[in-house]
Amino acid sequence: MKKTSTRLADGRELIYYDVRDDAVRTAADSRPLDPVATTSEVRRDPLLGDSVAIASHRQGRTYHPPADECPLCPSTGGRRTEVPDSSYDVVVFENRFPSLAGDAGRCEVVCFTPDHTASFADLTEEQAALVLDAWTDRTAELSHLPSVAQVFCFENRGAEIGVTLGHPHGQIYAYPFVTPRTALMLRSLAEHRAATEGRNLFDDVLAEERAGERVVLDAEHWVAFVPYAAHWPYEVHLYPKRRVPDLLGLDEAARTEFPQVYLELLRRFDRIFGKGEREGGAEPPTPYIAAWHQAPFTALPEFEGVNRDDFALHLELFTIRRTSGKLKFLAGSESGMSVFINDVPPEAAAQRLREVAS
Repeated sequence: MKKTSTRLADGRELIYYDVRDDAVRTAADSRPLDPVATTSEVRRDPLLGDSVAIASHRQGRTYHPPADECPLCPSTGGRRTEVPDSSYDVVVFENRFPSLAGDAGRCEVVCFTPDHTASFADLTEEQAALVLDAWTDRTAELSHLPSVAQVFCFENRGAEIGVTLGHPHGQIYAYPFVTPRTALMLRSLAEHRAATEGRNLFDDVLAEERAGERVVLDAEHWVAFVPYAAHWPYEVHLYPKRRVPDLLGLDEAARTEFPQVYLELLRRFDRIFGKGEREGGAEPPTPYIAAWHQAPFTALPEFEGVNRDDFALHLELFTIRRTSGKLKFLAGSESGMSVFINDVPPEAAAQRLREVAS
């Protein structure tokens, strides 16, 4: 992998990740851009104890542009985009409309491919491995920023999810705090450790799931399963079999196998409802969210006896589609009380995802 860092016209950082070591990236951003001005701030809810990012400047962000005006495609002679070069393998840049900025964190965009009509599932294993390298490198770099407590790599796919740019891409959020979801895991981890004389909750959950009927894919270094208490109609958790706290901890064997395993899972998600044609068809590709859970990079004094090596890196992949043509909406119980109601039994979801294997 070759990494080339440059700056966009408004001062934001952009990094090319290339498979070839001899790749040369010299194109400059010639757009007349003003420096990025953000209103991002983090406010803490005194009742719930969580944090909310207030970012009114995001109201003006690009919204569903036509394909020939996509800001994530490579630049051409007649049209300049967020990517100055005329091609790229993988590129990462600071978000022009960040939810978090400055002392409140950082937000980045990850473009997986220059092909506007593709999806992550269409990547080759070599391309997917390069994305993993980019996620890992950005996790390492962002963890060194003094304001960053946790790094979150994720992908939203599909208009149903709320995606406003159709180009295949993901994002990275570097939070200045430990997120509520991670704090809940750490609290459960600490409680389990105290109740079981030092056992690790992630290890015990993984052992139980591997012995059950909800395993979707069991490879040499990775295992994927539908969790016992899945929140979403089709939800898969992907774990490396050797517990590590973050992407940086993956060994070479796990990194080498990941593209094959992850691409297979994504392709199964496209098959569970019948994948329609990209330009039309009865059933569009399955909308999903793919989310990496990594240990925070800050001290964890509030979680007694737990350190970051006790956390288990894992990827959560889920869709809001509950059956063909129908979506799972977060209504009163979910949105008002955070109590999920799942219409699809996890065992049935796992069976369906096994049936659509390659």
